[in-house]
Amino acid sequence: MRNKWTLILGTLLLALAACSPAFAAGTPKAGSSGADARPVLLVVGDSLSAGYGLETGAGWVALLQKRLRERHAPWRVVNASISGETTAGGMSALPALLQRDQPKVVVIELGGNDALRGLSLAATESNLRSMASACQMFGARVLIIGMRIPPNYGPAYTRGFEAIFPRVARLQHTALVPFLLSGVVDHPDWFQADNIHPTAAAQPTMLDTVWPVLAPLLHLGTGKP
Repeated sequence: MRNKWTLILGTLLLALAACSPAFAAGTPKAGSSGADARPVLLVVGDSLSAGYGLETGAGWVALLQKRLRERHAPWRVVNASISGETTAGGMSALPALLQRDQPKVVVIELGGNDALRGLSLAATESNLRSMASACQMFGARVLIIGMRIPPNYGPAYTRGFEAIFPRVARLQHTALVPFLLSGVVDHPDWFQADNIHPTAAAQPTMLDTVWPVLAPLLHLGTGKP
């Protein structure tokens, strides 16, 4: 099972940056709300949150909006995730997103492409901290979503990368989901033909991984069923 996990996750990280930029399907585009007065939940991520290769409405972010609607929760989800995005790119785009969308909660799901490119762990951590700080200064609550890389990247880099996310969450006093693909990587059949991107079958599990941590930030209780 460890070898399958390594193969799947390794392949995932090796191709995240190869995807063309695209907004996730099934969620409103930034700035398209008109006079919509609902509080905004902004998601800033890469292809894992952009719904790459999925039909409209099948990605975990789109499923999140559907769950909120079913629970009559007055939140509007804006998915600003871009396939191939890095923490540096996210940090560069964030000020305009904050001004445009005025979010009350921001989910940051970035870092995998940094590892792919072998970027400095210190730079990745600094970018994530800067993003969290900018959101908090704007008055938004923050959720950091972590990623992991397989051991073939070298033990020091692997451990160092995984440790970034809980450290940023602790230092910036944000909420944390340690690993978005928890419960997914053990199911090779839950990946698309490229062995890179999770299929529609995996998206509910991804949402259920995020939900218990996100729901309290939305003032929706503990997130338990």
